[in-house]
Amino acid sequence: MNNSNAKFEKMTTQPVEKLVTSLAIPTIISMLITTFYNLVDTKFIGGLGISYATAAVGIVYSLMNIIQAVGFFCGHGSGNYISRALGEQKINEAERMASTGFFVSILLGIFLCITGQIFAEPIAVALGAKDSITLKYTLDYMRIILIGAPFMTSQIVMNNQLRFQGNATFAMFGIASGGIINIGLDALFIEVFELEVLGAALATVGGQIISFIVLLIGVIKSDNIKIKIKNFTPNLKFLSEITRGGAPSLFRQCMGSLSTSILNNVAFDLGAEQAQAAMGIVARITMFISSAMIGFGQGFQPVCGFNYGAGLYKRIRKAFDFCMKVAIVALTVLAIIGFVFAPHIISFMQSGEGQNIENIISIGTMAIRRQLIFLPLMSFIFLSNMMLQTIGDVYRASFLAMCRQGLMLIPAIYILSFAFGMEGFLWAQGLADVITFSIALPITLPVLKKFKKDKNEIPS
Repeated sequence: MNNSNAKFEKMTTQPVEKLVTSLAIPTIISMLITTFYNLVDTKFIGGLGISYATAAVGIVYSLMNIIQAVGFFCGHGSGNYISRALGEQKINEAERMASTGFFVSILLGIFLCITGQIFAEPIAVALGAKDSITLKYTLDYMRIILIGAPFMTSQIVMNNQLRFQGNATFAMFGIASGGIINIGLDALFIEVFELEVLGAALATVGGQIISFIVLLIGVIKSDNIKIKIKNFTPNLKFLSEITRGGAPSLFRQCMGSLSTSILNNVAFDLGAEQAQAAMGIVARITMFISSAMIGFGQGFQPVCGFNYGAGLYKRIRKAFDFCMKVAIVALTVLAIIGFVFAPHIISFMQSGEGQNIENIISIGTMAIRRQLIFLPLMSFIFLSNMMLQTIGDVYRASFLAMCRQGLMLIPAIYILSFAFGMEGFLWAQGLADVITFSIALPITLPVLKKFKKDKNEIPS
């Protein structure tokens, strides 16, 4: 039995609980490592005791969301197609899609790098750098981050393509290696060479380049689909499939970037750079908590894609139900722990003394506690979105992807902050989560109902 047939049999016959768990553990580790070194950046910058610097890192986080959006657009778009093609045993189609997604991501990354460098200052101001000191720190961080854009987008593609082929373990090694390097470089550049935000940016880009190299070696040396220039096929069919499968990710990330930019601007109006710094810390912490959920869902996606391509719908439903049970319990436990220890977590991330630091800790504690109350709702929101995206239901997946961090959050920020000031502003994400959950239910339940029967059991 050749490798593709063995992988097909594994993905379509192994008990889904065991299969999802085996694929989820590496992806959970990958996500935790990725968000952990983002936290480390924030911790090292926070250790400087300069609120402007902490605010700058939070502001550039919006730009990094856009860069990652391009990577996930190409990675999820190509990866979803690859998993379905392998489920249908169309190996040649999968090979061409892998190379197309990879090289398109590099070209788009180069475009972002050049465009961002040209318009760096107006972009920084639009993202929330409203005073000259914050602007200086933001530009220092941003210009270096932009240099790493092609590496960031393409390593995200390779990571996702490996995952969707059922090889999450090697994808984990690629991400982990970059994360470890990032942490080491943070200590070197910030603590030893005292480069402040410039050092944090250099460390981040260095880690991304290492991840790129390790993942590329893995793709070349492993028994997965190879990336070859001769298979680069940027025709209408493959580009439309990338768009179809990647659009929800692109919309989700871009909406997240837009809402973060709006959040930074409103936060400044309500509490100057101290509120910006607090919300930047909260964003990294909540992402670290939810990354376990995202990683678990990513273990579900290749199972969903393979079995959808094979017409084994009941396995998708069984895997979804299993993931929901585990996710609700895990997120509830994490929410309780985070709520109890919120002040300690925020103060750990932002060192120093004085009224400014106390304000950052106070705002951050209130914000994170209000968001954690609604954290368990993310289990259904995220899994629904991942399932719809993987099966190619682009319209429903895209709409749901835009809700939580965009269509629901942006109006909530403006309305609640206008009506209730800082207190309302801090409840905006929680309200957005409740509304998005109520939207996800009627969108997803009819699809799950259809998955009670396999394709060959459904009357034509």
